[in-house]
Amino acid sequence: MARSDRPGQAEERRRLGEHDHAVEDALVQEFENTVTEGANRLNRTWRALAVTGLFGGIDVGLGLLAMLAVMDATGSKLLGGLAFGVGLYALRLAHSELFTEEFLVPINAIVAGHGTWWQLLRLWSVTLVTNLAGGWAFTWVVVAAFPRFEDVLLKTTASYMEPGLTLETAALAVLAGFTITLVTRMSQGSSAGIATLANSLISGLLVVGLGMLHGALSSAVIFAAMHAGAETTYLEWLIWFAWVIPLNMIGGLLILTLPRLVRTWELVTAERESSREGGGDRDGAGTAPEGSRAGADGPAEPRAS
Repeated sequence: MARSDRPGQAEERRRLGEHDHAVEDALVQEFENTVTEGANRLNRTWRALAVTGLFGGIDVGLGLLAMLAVMDATGSKLLGGLAFGVGLYALRLAHSELFTEEFLVPINAIVAGHGTWWQLLRLWSVTLVTNLAGGWAFTWVVVAAFPRFEDVLLKTTASYMEPGLTLETAALAVLAGFTITLVTRMSQGSSAGIATLANSLISGLLVVGLGMLHGALSSAVIFAAMHAGAETTYLEWLIWFAWVIPLNMIGGLLILTLPRLVRTWELVTAERESSREGGGDRDGAGTAPEGSRAGADGPAEPRAS
């Protein structure tokens, strides 16, 4: 791989760390983790994709229930957002999937030579549809069980739907996509349980507590309000959804994922060369177990849902 280093720079990096790449060791480990995890996600079966996506929507519904309980008791939107993080924590512990969590990890795997863009499209579309389906069904149960939360639901949904597409709401949607993608990257940087919990609570506090617009998370709130008798129609929700999702993608892909790829491009190049030479397998730290990636022997086994 071509380098522009002065003589001795690679040797010094190797002496001080584990790698001679012009990237910190922590970033090397994170990159290897995301490539391995991304390849696993891309090579799931249709059944595994559907189940993990459905449970992602259900976990979001659990977060909604926690948010409603706290907001009803305290009237604080920020505390409600923090409570929403319970659902995001459950989502990560259960290895469920949220649509915007797929803006970094699978793309790293693709550009590193361990997946295809068709696989990414399949992952995105199935995850998004099943997130919505799971959220719609579970929020119906929540509303049926706790009708006293209807006022909170109607007020929150009005704050999402009434403004329409403005500079402010567009920025809120961009920030939502960026925030969830950033927290996903943070989670890849640490496997500690306390870090996962902290990241989940941060996500809820920022995205829900500050009223950002997120295609899957906000839709769960809107669906619950519709179950509770809100005047919002499915057509109105669909129009709202049609501009929120692209803006979420801009926030996650352009503001975070693209610069991150530029930062670790040396690793991407080395991984692609290794993939071509080794038929898709990687050597060294972070190597996926046999069968966990697409290769000559067929698709990988799905991650447990």
